[in-house]
Amino acid sequence: LAGASLHPSYARTVGIAVDARRRNRCEESLKLNVARLEAYKANLVILKKGDAAPTDSLVATVPQPLPAKKHTVVTEEVTDEMKEFKAYTTMRVARQESKVKGYRASVANRKKKD
Repeated sequence: LAGASLHPSYARTVGIAVDARRRNRCEESLKLNVARLEAYKANLVILKKGDAAPTDSLVATVPQPLPAKKHTVVTEEVTDEMKEFKAYTTMRVARQESKVKGYRASVANRKKKD
């Protein structure tokens, strides 16, 4: 919402659902969302209090669907190297190494002092 210069309370009044817990972690999806909100704002017709609603210019009632993503699947041959790779073991060893890293550093510092 901030990228499209919309305040959450105002966004709710013009028909935009706001979820305060949601955060864009990817710059690409953030740009897509900002572009979608900007397009929504461009099509938005805001009437002031007491104005008559012109029926011919209210085309904003048409829903704006999200563009469908094109999913591509990349296939490749399974090599012997891929078959021999032990993913779980690699992750387990990396997790254990990160756990004991601080302890090993403190032991090394104690040995330097002695």
